[in-house]
Amino acid sequence: MLRDPALNKGRAFTAEERTALGLRGLLPPRVISLDEQAARVIATVRAKKNDLDRYNSLIGLQDRNETLFYHVLIKHLAELMPVIYTPTIGQACQEYGHIFRRSRGMYISDADRGHAREILGNWPTDDVRVIVVTDGERVLGLGDLGAHGMGIPVGKLSLYVACAGVKPSQCLPITLDVGTNNEVLLSDPAYLGLPHERLRGEEYDSFIDEFIHAANERFPNVLIQLEDFGNANAFRLLEKYRNQVCLFNDDIQGTAAVTLAGLYSALRITGSGSDHASLCDQTIMLFGAGEAATGISNLIVLAMTKEGMPEAEARKRCWLMDSKGLVVRSRTDLAEHKKPYAHEHERLPDLFSAVQSLTPTVLIGASGQCGAFTHAVLSQMAGEQKHPIIFALSNPTSQSECTAEEAYRYTEGQAIFASGSPFPDVRYGGRTISPGQANNAYVFPGIGMGVISSGATRVTQEMFFQAARVLAAEVAPDDLKIGRVFPPLERVRELSASIATAVARVAFSTGLATVEEPQDIRAWIESQMYIPDYSSYV
Repeated sequence: MLRDPALNKGRAFTAEERTALGLRGLLPPRVISLDEQAARVIATVRAKKNDLDRYNSLIGLQDRNETLFYHVLIKHLAELMPVIYTPTIGQACQEYGHIFRRSRGMYISDADRGHAREILGNWPTDDVRVIVVTDGERVLGLGDLGAHGMGIPVGKLSLYVACAGVKPSQCLPITLDVGTNNEVLLSDPAYLGLPHERLRGEEYDSFIDEFIHAANERFPNVLIQLEDFGNANAFRLLEKYRNQVCLFNDDIQGTAAVTLAGLYSALRITGSGSDHASLCDQTIMLFGAGEAATGISNLIVLAMTKEGMPEAEARKRCWLMDSKGLVVRSRTDLAEHKKPYAHEHERLPDLFSAVQSLTPTVLIGASGQCGAFTHAVLSQMAGEQKHPIIFALSNPTSQSECTAEEAYRYTEGQAIFASGSPFPDVRYGGRTISPGQANNAYVFPGIGMGVISSGATRVTQEMFFQAARVLAAEVAPDDLKIGRVFPPLERVRELSASIATAVARVAFSTGLATVEEPQDIRAWIESQMYIPDYSSYV
């Protein structure tokens, strides 16, 4: 009881429970409540010297007492989310081999080829409903971290539980260790993975295929979330499996949904009077042409077509820029996922020239290039638009294309700004501006809960579109007045219930659900949400 984090109550075991369970003498005699435990935990966490120490403290608690961990996390979600996820998770992954204490989830390596189903059989619970899986090739904006990318699935699944009430026992983080090309890790004795270069080609594909089918055989009702795969594999795997199994890629689709929601909110600020500016009237420049940028563009195009714009015209509203310059039709070096956004235009080598030529109303950074939104670029945006929409989405904070303070200062306070990692409030021109955080945690937990609750057999683009609409609708006028285009994170469980309801409605209306539709979908979903307390066991 004391060593199983799912059952341990620590000092909250009552005197009667201690007697019945043979725990007398194994704990300090004074019994305290869950809330008293939580107060002690948050005080301890706050006393730590830095966020990595806070992360280690919280993960240690999760390993000891799962209920208490989630109780504290939910109660202090806005404060602790940057600790257990971005931006701190980036540093935690970089140092994962050195801070590793106890294995969480599963590691399946290329040495296990042919045995994936057997290995998944070692997981002690059968009712796994969500797997977050990575091969660690593109962790946030930090690149190839190999097996040390495990921090991402662990952190994401913590948010599934805290934000949307998915049961901890139904969550399984998995790292597929196919090697790493990171020379620093390969020479580090503390590296947790197999020290060889990455598996590629047919061997890689067959290994992934074995895992996908083994996971669905072992856990027939599972939702698989692909996380932090490299560009070369992320698009291929999503296209290959999205219509075969219940699967999505958060870097491509979740980022798109939260970004679209932010755009809808920003257009309420740029519109005149009570009218919202139209998405179809925007010219959108995406600095970056990888998973996030392409996923954002695809969902924006879907949203524009729902406003009546032909798809071909909608695509022309989205411009991508990669490391070699503006993505245009005359280029012969374009990957397949970029070609739909290769338009007729002269080749332009840098972001400033592209902004100057195309005069975008929206600038979205998804490049991992710190400082790419320079003074010149931001001033140019402000010179063309009264309220330029600037989203610097790259994570962690060290990779952000600009800071909130730079965005406001270089646009003379006119920018509508959001970022992937949190920035503090900015004082400019006699007012306090609160930058929004385009955090995927606003959407993926609710989407997952909606899929799980309805027993959906597939995850569709329509689900991400509806999630974006729901999230945008929850932004209050008071939020917009202070420049914030997302609701406060403190409301995320309520928001996740709303998103899960919308997603479940899509599943029921499209015949993807495998359970009977309830009369009140929202109440039905809320009744399934996990609440961390000690009353449900012992």
